[in-house]
Amino acid sequence: MSTTTEREADDGCVPASSAVPRPVLLDAAATTRCRRRVHLEHVPPEDLPPGSVPTDEDADPGVAMRRADAAAHRATLAARWAELLGSRWVSVPPTSGSRARAAATREVLADPDLRADLVGAAELPAAEGRRGGAEALVRAGPGDPASGWWPLIVVRHRVTDPGEGALTSPLAQPHPAAARPDESRRVRTVTRDVLRLAHLHRMLRAAGLAPPERPGEPVWGGVVGLDADVVVWIDLAASGGSGGRSALETYDRRHADRLAVAEAARRRAPALAEPSRITECRRCPWWPTCEAALRGTDDVSLVVRGDAALQLRGRGITTVRELAALDPAVGLPGPPADDPEAADASAAPEGPDLVEAVALARAWRGDVPLVRRVARPTVARGDVELDVDMESLGEDGAYLWGVLLTGADIGLEHGYRAFATWDPLPTRDEGRSFGEFWTWLSDVRARCAERGLVLRAYCYNEQAENRWLRASAERFAGMPGVPPAAEVEEFIASDVWIDLFPVVSEAFLCPHGKGLKRVAPSAGFAWHDPEAGGENSMRWYRDAVGLDGGEADPAQRERLLVYNADDVRATWTLRTWLTSDRVLEVPHLADLTA
Repeated sequence: MSTTTEREADDGCVPASSAVPRPVLLDAAATTRCRRRVHLEHVPPEDLPPGSVPTDEDADPGVAMRRADAAAHRATLAARWAELLGSRWVSVPPTSGSRARAAATREVLADPDLRADLVGAAELPAAEGRRGGAEALVRAGPGDPASGWWPLIVVRHRVTDPGEGALTSPLAQPHPAAARPDESRRVRTVTRDVLRLAHLHRMLRAAGLAPPERPGEPVWGGVVGLDADVVVWIDLAASGGSGGRSALETYDRRHADRLAVAEAARRRAPALAEPSRITECRRCPWWPTCEAALRGTDDVSLVVRGDAALQLRGRGITTVRELAALDPAVGLPGPPADDPEAADASAAPEGPDLVEAVALARAWRGDVPLVRRVARPTVARGDVELDVDMESLGEDGAYLWGVLLTGADIGLEHGYRAFATWDPLPTRDEGRSFGEFWTWLSDVRARCAERGLVLRAYCYNEQAENRWLRASAERFAGMPGVPPAAEVEEFIASDVWIDLFPVVSEAFLCPHGKGLKRVAPSAGFAWHDPEAGGENSMRWYRDAVGLDGGEADPAQRERLLVYNADDVRATWTLRTWLTSDRVLEVPHLADLTA
């Protein structure tokens, strides 16, 4: 959990036992979070149901690992800057508590003898409902003590894609004046990064540390991503974002909204944000609290999310029971006569969409895991078939490509095989394992072509596999077996490569989600490991290779191989079931809406 309450108490803003509400201080993350989560994070804990306050997110192995990796990434880059910049770099001395760190930052920046143009580990003074710090502050006018500072953040994800147009400067020249259009990169817009930079700029301005604002001039923020080879510069004042607004304008609107939500919660005023199920709920530590509330009211967003839920509420349909009771042939009731604004917000689903919404509600109430949308699902089949699944560690790389070969005899052993590296990521040995996987795949394709056999290769949600197919070809170009990028693109675009996720999306309504682990049990598949899942697999991997300094654990390697083998067998089970008569046992849409 990331609440302001804990941090404020640690910093001694107001004694925890004080009857006076503490001032609300939001970090930048609040601007990208669900409004209800912001509300819950600021409700006085004694007003919440017992046991509903989530434990610290560090208790989640996945969150803890990502935080540790990010900290190591930032430390590595700080050491690199110290080496590159010498006296032009200085880091704020470590202190305990954000108020003490902010004071230490002020002391460094106020030093009349400061010659550094890059100040690391900066914490900014809390003000105007904001708190936070930057991995570095960049002097706007090198050598000019009165020029002010630009924020620079260091993140552990990619901030550019292949392309052109990104403004980048070398690490040894971390300043927007040194930035030039990059012919090999385009900016990968990551909303949370841009809004964090805007947040930090507003904090610098409140502290009198930002450069003077002049209409029409850029307001710079810098980002160093996972590759850590350049600084990407973003003009926070440039228009063209959502609604034509600049990043600063978007940030100001969001911050003001989240601050109002948090302050109302802190004051025990009527809530400005009620629970409603959205995509973010899947990873939110407050989801059990919201889920209990939504189930308690039988809220319609349990089955119909986002704008559709708002539209239904605008027509007076607020519960799953009410939605399930609708007759799709009759349609929806009109908006309440005494609520003229509802007419604009209630353009609820019509026709087939209403049929599906009603079917979802009835399936939810009857605990039906799948509903057929089509008479019979279709999946292209081959004479020779492969099921493919990749395992990766965040942004570090793909350490395992698993395949299941079935179908006609092509002179290769059928069954599961794995192409893996157990050198801790990131490692060049990843290129060796990927090259071996691609060489084997190319051999399968060649053997099928020689025999006139149709080959199909399947995955579930190709986004991850395609990403690492492309990235591996780019990162390990020239290594044995690694194909040119054009060869990878040809494979991805071919009719050989089939993603089962859109097949499931087209064929079924899924009241409880469309993930493989949600859908495959309906086809009769069960994973051997009761803890099978992406987050847990990252923890297993760290143990398997001794990434955290311990001895490598062979048992965890075997666990990962079993997990990966199960994943490819799950797709095999799913697609064979989809093309069998057994799939017709799944109730059809018409069965639930007749």
